Amino acid sequence: MCESCATPAVEELAADEEAVRRGGLSRRGLLAGLGAGLGLSVIGLTTGASTASAASAKNGAWANPALGYFPQGGHYGAPRGGAAHAGQDITNSTGTGVYAAAAGTVIRRSWGGGLGGRTGNALVISHGGNQYTYYGHLSAYRVALNAKVKAGQRIADMGATGNVTGPHLHFETHSGGLGSITNPVTFMTARGVDLGGGWPRLDAGASGATVVVVQRLMTQRGHKLVADGNYGSVSVAAVKKFQASKGLVADGQVGPATWPKLVYTLRQGSSGQHVSALQTALNRRSAGLAVDGTFGSVTTTAVRAYQGLNRLVVDGEAGPVTWRALVG
Repeated sequence: MCESCATPAVEELAADEEAVRRGGLSRRGLLAGLGAGLGLSVIGLTTGASTASAASAKNGAWANPALGYFPQGGHYGAPRGGAAHAGQDITNSTGTGVYAAAAGTVIRRSWGGGLGGRTGNALVISHGGNQYTYYGHLSAYRVALNAKVKAGQRIADMGATGNVTGPHLHFETHSGGLGSITNPVTFMTARGVDLGGGWPRLDAGASGATVVVVQRLMTQRGHKLVADGNYGSVSVAAVKKFQASKGLVADGQVGPATWPKLVYTLRQGSSGQHVSALQTALNRRSAGLAVDGTFGSVTTTAVRAYQGLNRLVVDGEAGPVTWRALVG
């Protein structure tokens, strides 16, 4: 758990002006991002009103940044001396994979991430639209400063750098500007991601690799969808039909009730569109596989590597637990 990881006082943010400038943000932009948080400098928390008005569609653009559990006292807003905890801690072993929560550009890669009162080794990613994510206490970086990253791409390894009681990821979400923090659990939930490691949710209109995974699994189930990554009316109608056939609520949302019915337990020797779906999901997590629909030795090695990196049972078999981690 973080021993500090608190939101910095306004004076500290002003002193960090040069670091902000190097990250491509002006002081004016930073203070605009702080907004309502200026009136709460003792605890350093904004009201989160800007997040409530943000787009909340579960559109497949966001991904779980790490697997683990929430430690006691590691929640957003937990007391940290005269301030409050600025993010959500996710605990696991040193070396556990850390992934980009959404596509964007790495604008900070340094001790503390250029923000006062924070962690050890850290990354900050700009996602556009004045949205940022912060990843702290890292043991290793896997991307360079100014790198363009995709949602779900491996960017770092979990660690215990800085003032901590043990290894974990300190994860922050900033909406409205860098410095305008909000509760990461509710922020990510609104985008279809369960930071606790549960199945994601996809609504109509979603797009991207996770939609391709759904379309390929649906094709294996006999619905013959085009794997174009667009969760439009044809794919939604097929999912509703599938949900009805399984006795589920036919709402078209691919969520915790639908995913377990949709995925297959796969192992070496399997072949088909469900294997292509698995390979697509692994590639979203930086596996770099050829999507050929054949579960051979290379795919087995990739599954085992992903399981080991994320402290799952390393058996080379893609069952529900591995699927849930991959698509989350």
